[in-house]
Formats: sequence, C-alpha cells, structure tokens
Amino acid sequence: MGLINKCLFPAAGYGTRFLPATKAMPKEMLPLVTKPLIQYGVEEALDAGITGMAIVTGRGKRAIEDHFDISFELEHQIAGSDKESLLDGTRDLINRCTFSYTRQNEMLGLGHAILVGETLIGDEPFAVLLADDFCLTESDSVLAQMTALYEQYRCCIVAIEEVPLDQVSRYGVISGVEEREGLFRVNEMVEKPEPAAAPSNLAIIGRYILTPAIFEVLRNTAPGRNGEVQLTDALQTLASQGQVLACRFDGKRFDCGSVEGYIDATNVLYRRTIHSESEQ
Repeated sequence: MGLINKCLFPAAGYGTRFLPATKAMPKEMLPLVTKPLIQYGVEEALDAGITGMAIVTGRGKRAIEDHFDISFELEHQIAGSDKESLLDGTRDLINRCTFSYTRQNEMLGLGHAILVGETLIGDEPFAVLLADDFCLTESDSVLAQMTALYEQYRCCIVAIEEVPLDQVSRYGVISGVEEREGLFRVNEMVEKPEPAAAPSNLAIIGRYILTPAIFEVLRNTAPGRNGEVQLTDALQTLASQGQVLACRFDGKRFDCGSVEGYIDATNVLYRRTIHSESEQ
C-alpha cells in the first residue's frame, strides 16, 4: 500500500450550467465520448495507486452508485456479443477498487463537502478529485505526480496552472516561494479574487492531496464567500504554518464544468479515439 490509499470525490453539486441535461442526471455522469466524467477520475486515482474511492453524493445521484456496480440484466443481454467488451474497463474498476458513499444534505461549499467525507476517510492523508476538471497527460496522471511529491514532502499539495488574469475570479489563487521549478511553498491563498486583488495568476484546479489535519481546520473555518465553507480558506490556515505546497502539473486541463470546456475535451478525446483505431 502507498501513502495515499483513498480519493475523495465531491459529487453532490447540481450542475446547473448543464441544465436541462442535469435535471435528472448527475453532471459527473456526463459522457466524454463513451465514458462518464467520474469514471475518468476513478481511473486517474487508480493510476496513482489509489484503490479506495470515497464519493460524497446528494439527492438524485443514484446513477453514480449504479455505474460502479454490476448490472446483471444488462450484462446478461450483451453476454457473448461484440458489445460485451465495452464494459471491460468498468468491470476492472469494480474488481480493483472499493467504493463508499455518503450524502451531503446541503450544498455549503467544497470545504463542507470534504468535511462530510471525513467519515469515509478517517485519520489518514487522502486525495481529492473534482471530476469536472478533466486532465490529459502524456505519462503519469496528475494525481500520480502529486502522490510522488507527497512521499517526499508529507504535507498538503494543490495542483495549479497559469490562467489569464481576467479569469482569476473563477478560481482559488495562490502566491508563494518557488522552491524548485514548478513547485511553490504557498504563503497566500485567495478564493475567487478580483483581478486587481489577485496575488498571482496561479489558479488551483480540482486536484488536492490533504492531510487529516484539514478536518479540524475545516470545523473551525467560518463560512466565507457566498456563505459557503471554502477549502481555500482552510488551506490558508495551514499555508500560514508552511504546510501547503502547490505544483504546476505536466498535462492539459479541461474545465468540463463549462459547456465550452466539455465540448473541447470531447473533441480532443474523439480525435484520439479515431487516431488510435486507425493505427490498429
């Protein structure tokens, strides 16, 4: 077993930017070509050696649980056909991973969702993956890059990328001291600042490694922007103690929480699929 054995997936949001598609379907189940977003996230976690998938859901999210389960009727219907192999990847995840679930009854921010997930995590370091931040890499997954850093530094780590300054108000933003190329010791974190007040253009994306100390900090973090418990505010407390690193990851991120980013990711994956099939 590695140092990071569990990955938490906050998956209780409403996905209002994709209405009416998400009226009755979780946004995490939106497909990129033929696989839902959350399956790509689980595959990324498994690539990092993580086998415990802890998913924070909400009302109307049963499809996520059903996806990572055996469907006897469907599998009976396609048994022996050329469609049977299409479920091989999902079956592999079911066999190699354990899935646990709890519900977030109120949408009170990412920090609150992580605190709700404490019962699934316990007293150990863990990863957090936001499925609508889809990342493509040429070698190690983003989480694999981050778990390797955790083995060396044993502190909280956030993934960052440079964004245009006029877009920083969409993100948590960091500033810090660059300890080596692409790795910063964080001294300031601000949630969705206005461009004029932003400490940098280094934006946090939906990949985190957190120590169990985060839970007690979250319990003592007052609601911030929009009355929500912000993970960024809690991490600022730990950053002030020198306990947070930010890494600029190798890879490309697509914001699949937006229609534009979702379409871009779909097109890129589709072209890769066509290219791969043409080589076979």
